[in-house]
Amino acid sequence: MTSFSVPDPLVAIEAAGAALAQETMRRVLVVDDEATIRLALGRFLRTRGFEVEVADSGAAALEILAHRRFSLMLCDLRMPGLSGLDVVPRALALDADLGIIMLTAVNDAASATEALSSGAFDYLTKPVELPDLQASVERAMMRRVRHMERRAIDRLVREEVALRTVQLEREKSALRAMSVSVAETLINAMEAKDLYLRGHSQRVAEIAAAIAGHLGLDTVTIEAIHAAGRLHDVGKIGIREAVLNKPGPLTQPEFAHVKDHVRIGLEILSPLHHLGDALLYIRDHHEHWDGGGYPFGRAADDISIGGRILTAADAFDALTSQRAYREPLKAVATLDYLRTQAGRLLEPRIYDALHAVVQNGTVEGIPRVK
Repeated sequence: MTSFSVPDPLVAIEAAGAALAQETMRRVLVVDDEATIRLALGRFLRTRGFEVEVADSGAAALEILAHRRFSLMLCDLRMPGLSGLDVVPRALALDADLGIIMLTAVNDAASATEALSSGAFDYLTKPVELPDLQASVERAMMRRVRHMERRAIDRLVREEVALRTVQLEREKSALRAMSVSVAETLINAMEAKDLYLRGHSQRVAEIAAAIAGHLGLDTVTIEAIHAAGRLHDVGKIGIREAVLNKPGPLTQPEFAHVKDHVRIGLEILSPLHHLGDALLYIRDHHEHWDGGGYPFGRAADDISIGGRILTAADAFDALTSQRAYREPLKAVATLDYLRTQAGRLLEPRIYDALHAVVQNGTVEGIPRVK
């Protein structure tokens, strides 16, 4: 059986970086306005196996760099027109991997230091000692290889992180969808216990999402509010059918039992961490703007935005739906009543958004103002 091994990606990247560096390893650009210096440097570098091109000005050097890649540039600091200080950042903009060695007179040390801070690798003083030139060139070449390898590895890491991020988001999305599907199975079971609740959760989800959209909330928040609307009453699976379907007013103990559905729902859903903020919205969907709700008596901005919106959507659908103990209200009568609750049960601006959603007929399947 033939066997094979998958190469280490970092080794492959390093090899690719080294190969790319080798492609231009022996190509040097000499930039100096003095012909004798260009000639001397070019002759020496060619004896060391380098391919050499020359330029007599900064402008000419940039023109060459725009069309060809070099591993190294030797550049005079002081030249007519563009100086070496002008050339360095422009050359690196054309090729970030280019190694640059500055050539300067003894009294130009301060300018040479400035060139180094702009990205040059080294500087040599004139007259250039050939052993110093060879040592500087070798260091620059090694630095170029390491720099190109590092850039290649950085690029690989960025691509890998981006790929992993996309994969994780897909997995989270799939898990969230599965979580909601499981929870909706419980909702279907709960709605089967209470004939008057059938379709309630879906309508609340649609109304709440429409209110959130009217308020200009972001897409992620709207999706979380919609999910919370579908799941907000899942805790009623733990409430006795006799209480849910009682044809008359509830006693205090019975009402206390019904209120427990929030806690039960959170216990059921809390392991589904992927629901995120939807869990907060479910927790708060019976809290009142004035602090008179349950289970925690939160008030005003201490109630999550999703909780405040669900309270409005839940109240509207409950009042306009058939119940064992009363007939449904018309949309106009419901809005008129909820207007009296703005500042008490509901945040005023959320009541206004609910009114607009109902008035505009934004949500299919709910009563409209006629």
